[in-house]
Amino acid sequence: MTKIWRKEEWERAEEKINPPYYRKSIEVTDFIVEYEMGFLEGNIVKYVARYKHKNGLEDLKKAEWYLRKLIKKEEQKDE
Repeated sequence: MTKIWRKEEWERAEEKINPPYYRKSIEVTDFIVEYEMGFLEGNIVKYVARYKHKNGLEDLKKAEWYLRKLIKKEEQKDE
């Protein structure tokens, strides 16, 4: 059965999914979609965009992890 959400429930869910630190002059998801980024690229942008407002160094390390994966993927193309 499909649940019908009340406005308040929707707003609370929206706040968890798309918190204020993702909504500046451009939403991070809009930027990722506009530039047709893949999973790895999108996660790099996401973690860098939010690190000051959420998990600090932990988010930068996550971005680094995804960046290393992307670099490895690109290097394998050249082999």
